[in-house]
Parts: sequence; C-alpha cells; structure tokens
Amino acid sequence: MTVIFILIGLSLFVAIIFLVLFFWNVKSGQYDDDYTPSVRMLFDDNNESETEENKNQ
Repeated sequence: MTVIFILIGLSLFVAIIFLVLFFWNVKSGQYDDDYTPSVRMLFDDNNESETEENKNQ
C-alpha cells in the first residue's frame, strides 16, 4: 500500500515539473510561430466567388 502512495506522489511531482517547464517555455516565447507569417501570403485563399463558380461547373 505504501508503494501506491510513493508512486502517486512521484507522478504528481513529475507532472508539476512538466507543468512548470511548459509555462516557463510559453513565457520565454518557445512556442511563438515566426515561420508561418512570412509564408502566409503563399497559401491559397478560398474566396466565396471561386467556390461558387466551382459548384456551378
């Protein structure tokens, strides 16, 4: 029974460590997307007029 308490405590400790690291990385800008805005103009836009023309064909 004590093994279960030790494993639960250890898993909570590891989960808290990962949560702290996640918030630290978000705050430091690790997950900022610098690539997509520079190539966004290369993506195809689906205009409503184009989709209606394709439906009529």
